[in-house]
Amino acid sequence: MPVQIAIIIIAVWIITILIIAFLCKRYFPKQEELSRKIIHIGTGPVILLAALFEIPKNIAFFSAFFITIALGINYQYRLLPAIEDIERKSFGTIAYGISITLLLLMFWPRYSSSISIGVLSMAFGDGLAGLIGRSINSPKWLILGQTKSIAGTFTMGTVVAISTETISSFNSLEIQPLEIIVISLVATIFEQISPWGIDNITVPIGVTCLGVWLIGT
Repeated sequence: MPVQIAIIIIAVWIITILIIAFLCKRYFPKQEELSRKIIHIGTGPVILLAALFEIPKNIAFFSAFFITIALGINYQYRLLPAIEDIERKSFGTIAYGISITLLLLMFWPRYSSSISIGVLSMAFGDGLAGLIGRSINSPKWLILGQTKSIAGTFTMGTVVAISTETISSFNSLEIQPLEIIVISLVATIFEQISPWGIDNITVPIGVTCLGVWLIGT
């Protein structure tokens, strides 16, 4: 597929996610985290599309770089409230962009599978953990000023394991069950001990580096 068409497909995906988030912000204004989580979860599969379409490193890196700059501007001026309109202090969205940019710079495309596991661990694992953890009443605790719960933590570990196994099967990586368990535990630990949204850096980068070490692809 020509790279121009691939870029258009990815752009349409991102725009669709943004539109859905804006509609949720408009029609469900009391759900402060919902629109942000939709963007958080919905943008994760972009890395899968980039790998599928074999987007060149220079295009992938500079696209992520300029998007991260745009996220920084939006964080400062709240031009798109659906992305940053939360009361708690968090640099998560900017950290998300920084981590993906760094991963593309360091590992793309040779280790695209490991990057995919790292990014989806953050996008799906942390995103769903936040939603489910707030929706289900379960025992909670505080770590570095963050509220964590059994429901959210279990969701994080389970989703990371499922994402890893799915990518392994799709790419014929044959990742072993013990390796999947290790990746899930590491992702969950990083998510627990990273305040102010910096888990958006520690989880994808940490899991990607672990994946590079364990599976080498």
